[in-house]
Amino acid sequence: MREIPITELGVKIGQVEDTAGATGCTVFIREQGMCAGLDVRGGGPASRETELLKPLANAQMIHAVVLAGGSAFGLGTANGVMAYLEEHGIGLDVGVTKVPLVVQSDLFDLTVGDASARPDSAMGYEAAMRALEAPNYRDGNYGAGCGATVGKCAGMACCMKSGIGSYAVELGALKIGAVVAVNAFGDIFDPRTGRKVAGLLTEDKTGFRSTTELMTERMAPNDNKFVGNTTLGVVMTNAAFHKAQLCKIAGMAHDGYARSIRPVHTSVDGDSIYALSVGDVQADQDLVGTLAAGVMSEAILRAVYSAESAYGFPAARDLNF
Repeated sequence: MREIPITELGVKIGQVEDTAGATGCTVFIREQGMCAGLDVRGGGPASRETELLKPLANAQMIHAVVLAGGSAFGLGTANGVMAYLEEHGIGLDVGVTKVPLVVQSDLFDLTVGDASARPDSAMGYEAAMRALEAPNYRDGNYGAGCGATVGKCAGMACCMKSGIGSYAVELGALKIGAVVAVNAFGDIFDPRTGRKVAGLLTEDKTGFRSTTELMTERMAPNDNKFVGNTTLGVVMTNAAFHKAQLCKIAGMAHDGYARSIRPVHTSVDGDSIYALSVGDVQADQDLVGTLAAGVMSEAILRAVYSAESAYGFPAARDLNF
């Protein structure tokens, strides 16, 4: 098994960010459509058209996935993606036009930069254009990861900068990869060493505190665990699976979240993972689900390590403890 670039998975990815406002979007497109599934484990998702991905829904393919900031305010980003795809004849043929099937999930980044800066239709249009004309995916403070932070149990004063990350592998003819925007309430760990690499800082920012331990000390219910978080992931494979199988693979990929984020899947996270099938390679569903968890965990670490300090929040690469 060897590592490969995420761009070898057959999905075109475009990113746009508002650096001053600390928000952005990442768009995944396949012109001919792609089978897709979804598993949501967090208690506070902001999403659009995700009902399409339920096994009983009629749609068997979608054309794009959008990950964005802005919380629920950013859900209009998909309008721009749809407009661009319709202009280029991409979508479900309904006779009078083609309707692009676009699903979207958003993370909460309103407290990082300018709270009035949100991804919108214009940003979605530009990201779709970049995906098809000049794919520009890269890890770090880009796209949906522009305003991502982690470790927010004690508020924004003690959290850290995160970003978006990717990791992909090839095993024979099988390819599988993940992209994830890490905006977690919890702390980030390297599962290989058990070492914490990002998350809740001490008040003087000279070391780490444990989010779980702080929650244990407080004990009493806290309805506002600093408003909103959410880690958003996309798993892509060239193996052939239908929608129900992809929902299961997405569910197994959440094990990657659990390996690297603690606590995870809380009521204030909207943790979601999409799984996309873009090929015809025959592979065992359970093997692909197992690999999905692995690449997702690695992508989380890439997101943290590729992030740069910004907006007053330190990144893992700049820590000296």
